[in-house]
Amino acid sequence: MRIEEITDEGAERLKLSQAESSEPQLREARESAQSPLTQNGAAATASAALFPELSPGRAMTNRKTVDEVVADLKKTPFFMTELEENDDTEALKALAYEGTPLEVGSDFKERGNECFREKRWVDAKEFYTKGVLVLAAEERRRVRGEKESTETTEDEVKEQKGVLESLYVNRAACHLELRNYRSCWLDCAAALRLNDKNVKAYYRSAKAFLGVGRIEEADDACVRGLAVDEGNNPLKAVAREIIKKSEEQTAKQRKENERLAREKRREVLIKAALKARNIKTRTTAQPPEMEDAGLRLVPDPDDPRSSLSFPAVLLYPAHLQSDFIKAFGETETLADHLGYVFPLPWDTEGAYTLAGVECYMETLSGGLAKVGKKAPLLKMLSSGNVEVVDEVVRFFVLPKAKAPAWVQEFKAKKAAEKGGG
Repeated sequence: MRIEEITDEGAERLKLSQAESSEPQLREARESAQSPLTQNGAAATASAALFPELSPGRAMTNRKTVDEVVADLKKTPFFMTELEENDDTEALKALAYEGTPLEVGSDFKERGNECFREKRWVDAKEFYTKGVLVLAAEERRRVRGEKESTETTEDEVKEQKGVLESLYVNRAACHLELRNYRSCWLDCAAALRLNDKNVKAYYRSAKAFLGVGRIEEADDACVRGLAVDEGNNPLKAVAREIIKKSEEQTAKQRKENERLAREKRREVLIKAALKARNIKTRTTAQPPEMEDAGLRLVPDPDDPRSSLSFPAVLLYPAHLQSDFIKAFGETETLADHLGYVFPLPWDTEGAYTLAGVECYMETLSGGLAKVGKKAPLLKMLSSGNVEVVDEVVRFFVLPKAKAPAWVQEFKAKKAAEKGGG
């Protein structure tokens, strides 16, 4: 800061101070004014003499940025915007309640029990959670060998662990009612770390695992619980549930395995039928979605003596239209299907009639093969000159008057593609 920047009131006070100073001090001030660096130091000294010293708290932040000051403030409980779950913050929370951690935890447990009896699961869970936070902080301190928030005897420590165990188990019961199954078995695991003979924890763990269909884990928890108390009726009831669920799951899995095996067998039969008929097929990287349509053996898909049935597409390139035929049997002809497809609703000129159209299939070499409307599908496909792509047979249907021009255009496009490749 330079002297010229001091306020008017400060300047007046500075003049009075200079008038009262001795001649040697004035000489020293004039000498110091000759150097900018020295002048800045003198200004700082004069400023310090004019204004009161910073408070200890302000002095600590004098050389910090705004962000650093805010970060420091957030470490102070009064200014905290987020509470981390650690021992310090939990201890501060505990101070908000009267009594020792044991008394506070026990009080929250009782209040939670009242809500639980009234089936207020969410409220009960919140009370149990508050008790867990207080007593869990004490337990963590003991595990780490740190000093506890209050002096406790061995009996009090034992009582604290007992209450904490109950809080975990009771909160697990709330989670079970709310179908928070994962939270339920995690709380049960926390209780079992404190006491591995807690039957309620085993029971609720088994119920939670059963709720998400994890039969093996449910069975393990149930067995461990019955090992502690073999006559426990709730656990016996869960055991019966587990057996029933296991049987249902086994039956479901058996049906699924049978279905997969049946599909696999049918695929093998279809491949054998295609090979026997000399029908060439190809599958692309992105086959079309056809819902329940597909290549299959009919009438019995498990009988190799059945006939092949293909999905088919009738393409009308002259008018950019198409029709989908769900099942085109190998013994059927184009005339059989065109007979019910014609007349076409968009054919205002009446150009598409059984006698007035020509039909084509694309060959393996990329050319076109004219096919008869009365020829069986099997005869077309077994010629070895065409292929079935993605299980779908494709036909090009054109009015006779437009067929020659379209054929020439098709061949030109294919030639251009080959030339470009």
